Amino acid sequence: RHAQIPVIVITAHSDLDSAVAAYRSGAFEYLPKPFDIDEAIELVRKAARKNGHDHEPESGERSTMSSIIGQAPAMQEVFRSIGRLSGSSMTVLITGESGTGKELIARAVYQHSHRKHDCFLAVNCAALTETLLDSELFGHEKGAFTGADRRHVGKFEQCSEGTIFLDEIGDMSPLLQSKVLRLLQEQAFERVGGDKTIKTNARIISATNRDLEAMIEDNEFRLDLYHRINAFEIHLPPLRDRDDDLDLLINHFIRRLTRQLDKRVEGISEEALRLMRKYPWPGNVRELQSVVRRAILMSTGPVLVPENVQVILDGAKPAMEPVGDTTATAISDAPSAGLEQFVQQRLDAGSSDIYAETLEMMERSLITRILNETAGNQSKAAERLGITRGSLRNKIRSLGIMIEQVISAD
Repeated sequence: RHAQIPVIVITAHSDLDSAVAAYRSGAFEYLPKPFDIDEAIELVRKAARKNGHDHEPESGERSTMSSIIGQAPAMQEVFRSIGRLSGSSMTVLITGESGTGKELIARAVYQHSHRKHDCFLAVNCAALTETLLDSELFGHEKGAFTGADRRHVGKFEQCSEGTIFLDEIGDMSPLLQSKVLRLLQEQAFERVGGDKTIKTNARIISATNRDLEAMIEDNEFRLDLYHRINAFEIHLPPLRDRDDDLDLLINHFIRRLTRQLDKRVEGISEEALRLMRKYPWPGNVRELQSVVRRAILMSTGPVLVPENVQVILDGAKPAMEPVGDTTATAISDAPSAGLEQFVQQRLDAGSSDIYAETLEMMERSLITRILNETAGNQSKAAERLGITRGSLRNKIRSLGIMIEQVISAD
């Protein structure tokens, strides 16, 4: 009867689903309990000024997605942002440190949009060379380059009405930045080696852990592309700024990982929790999940105890960028034992994830060796390894490899 009246939803159910449901139902604003009374009064004033005309009710089924955990104020703002975007197809830029869960947020934006029944494709811009990324995004014609023995349909063509997630867009080359800019301006592109113009209506969600504004000042990223991909920005807070969420996340991972690993772990002791609360979590939520997983594998009882956690945290090292290239030294916590001995150790420990643990050990050992050979020069190390510099940088962070500069004087 009075659709113009703005509605503010106040709820104790402060999760992503309830935030999205409130906005999709036409709520003017969403306020989780407990709330500050001055904040509530300011919202009422704002609603009175706008008269609710900006928020028309929208029908649609409530998503069942509830895998994003967070009660910290910064995460509640992320939930609100996803809710505000639920009826829109605008481009979104997700920023935050490595390991904060940017792809999870991108998928949440997609799953709560009207494009949720169309495809979602993710591309890591740091993991591919310029030529491969060009072909992956835009496709190529037969004979476009050496090895192109047939036509390849790119992601923008495959997902014309869906959503494309460009992870680590800050690592995209200037040439590809220009092509993506043109696609956003004209909603059209050509395959590599082709002259046929192909139309697309794909929505782009981007993510980066780099400071794009600083890159713009250094002429490493296009200002016009930045404005195109940043119609709406969602910033993910680091885990160290989410004190209220650490216990929630630990218990969430225990419940989920015990099922995956077929272990009977029901919780964590208060002493072990205190150890984890003191740790700075440079690898954020991704590192936390890895620590919980390894602690579960090491556990012999129904509760994680300090001994399960301490040895893992002692071995963890925050990733650091080298100050200089010429005299850098790579340090790693890779096991010194040989492959056979390492596998035997994991067998003796009763591990049920030896494949992943062994690959991680070998990868850490290999990358550390090459970084030592190149004196910490990541560009040369990436070339020797046959991977992109962005991919190497991601591996350095995820594997906990620290690069320090050693300076000496005669």
